Amino acid sequence: HVQLVESGGGSVQAGGSLRLSCATSGYTYSYYCMGWFRQAPGKEREGVAAIAGDGRTDYADSVKGRFTISEDNAEKILYLRMNSLKPEDTAKYYCALGRCPNWSAFLRRWQGAEFDWWGQGTQVTVS
Repeated sequence: HVQLVESGGGSVQAGGSLRLSCATSGYTYSYYCMGWFRQAPGKEREGVAAIAGDGRTDYADSVKGRFTISEDNAEKILYLRMNSLKPEDTAKYYCALGRCPNWSAFLRRWQGAEFDWWGQGTQVTVS
C-alpha cells in the first residue's frame, strides 16, 4: 500500500522560505519519478517541479531559480525548497509518485500530471 504524506506547509511573508517534505512508503518498484503540484482556489492544478529516478529534474517556469526539488533516497523523502516566495505561490501543494521506467515516461507523467499515487496536500499561504 503506497502512501505519501506531505508536511512543512504554513504561512509566510512574501520573500520568505519554506521547505515541504513528502514521506513515502510502500513503493517497491525499481523505476520511479516524483513531482510536486499545487492548486489554488478556483484554479487548475499545475505542476511545480519533478524529479526522475536518475536525479534529473524539471521545473515550471514560474518557480525556476526559486524552488528546488530533491530527495533523500535512504529515507524515501521528497523535498521542495521554496525561496523568495510570492503571494501567487499560495496554494495547496501535493506530492505525487509514479512508475517511470524511462525519460519519456517521466515527461508524460510530469507534463500530463499522470502520476499513480498522490498525497493529501499541505497548505502554503504567502502574504
